[in-house]
Amino acid sequence: MSASRGTQRADPATSRLAGWIEPVVGSAGYDLEELVVTPAGRRSVVRVVVDRDEGVTLDGIAEISRALSEVLDQNDDGMGRTPYVLEVSSPGVDRPLTEPRHWRRNTGRLVAVTVGPAGSTDEVTGRVTAVDDSGVTLAVEAKGKPGAKKRPPTPRQVPWAELGSGRVQVEFGRADATDPSASDFADDDSPHDESSPGEGPPGDGAVPTERGGEQ
Repeated sequence: MSASRGTQRADPATSRLAGWIEPVVGSAGYDLEELVVTPAGRRSVVRVVVDRDEGVTLDGIAEISRALSEVLDQNDDGMGRTPYVLEVSSPGVDRPLTEPRHWRRNTGRLVAVTVGPAGSTDEVTGRVTAVDDSGVTLAVEAKGKPGAKKRPPTPRQVPWAELGSGRVQVEFGRADATDPSASDFADDDSPHDESSPGEGPPGDGAVPTERGGEQ
């Protein structure tokens, strides 16, 4: 069961969960990017992906995890008596850029994207240099033969109507290829499970925590 924001229609059960989860995420200053509920044997995995302009810290992940656990435990009819594991994470670099906020949060990164009007599109690779209400400005890398002298990128302003889904390109050897203060930010799309009091210490590793059913 999946409820990606603006991309998929969720089933009624996931929509009900989103109705509880989204306000909690929003009140903490984050956007709910994705909610996925996946059966896993006798239990379910509730995966929540959040993001914000300032980035996602590990402390923020832990805070949201605790708040969501309380809400889901108070509304345990949403999961029935099925035990579940809550996973909260930030978006990984492999997630597509589909919303203006996604592009804004990746200013300075190198992306691959299809641009142009319908019937006359072009695949380009460029660095996001600006994002505004009209669209995205890319510093497009010139295509050249291997070994040839590299030409400087060309600025290209792409309106939203002519901008496809972008993909961040992983760069090696660039100091800013990852988020600022990489040691302080969670950008690897790895889950962070938060244990309830008495169920073990919270931490960065996956700590399976069954809730909502018989233990």
